[in-house]
Amino acid sequence: MNNFDWTQFTLKVAIKAKLSDIYNAWTIASEIERWFLIDAEFMDENGRVIDKSKNALAGDRYKWIWYLYDDIEKGIVTKANGKDRFEFTFAGDCLVEIRLREEFEYTIVELTHKNIPTDDSSKRNIRLGCHNGWSFYLINLKSVYEGGLDLRNKDNRFKPMLNN
Repeated sequence: MNNFDWTQFTLKVAIKAKLSDIYNAWTIASEIERWFLIDAEFMDENGRVIDKSKNALAGDRYKWIWYLYDDIEKGIVTKANGKDRFEFTFAGDCLVEIRLREEFEYTIVELTHKNIPTDDSSKRNIRLGCHNGWSFYLINLKSVYEGGLDLRNKDNRFKPMLNN
């Protein structure tokens, strides 16, 4: 484990969908709710909630809630170029960077979760826990945008499970 990077990780997935649709999947509240969250809000710098059909912009804040969890994630959109880059704070001071590119008939989604602290709790909950979470949700993003099937468990009689 000496050479293991506890401070960041990168995951990639190829999705047979338009790049603009996948960009919107990350930046529009109603779209991010289709594959990731039960409730998503983006707020402008004055704290006003942005219409759920509008793209988030750099400087906006967010509040995200998942199915079956009491945790509420709040953060700031640090980059949003309207096309292929989106970055936000996550799990405290960590950054999650989304890079999109077209390759053949696919959009490649590259997610990098970085600036992870190296205390034992962060190693376990952020480096390992978020890696597992992002892995599932990227597969769910692919499933929803390629075929419409949402793989999330939404039944509170079954938790925790791989798909929540």
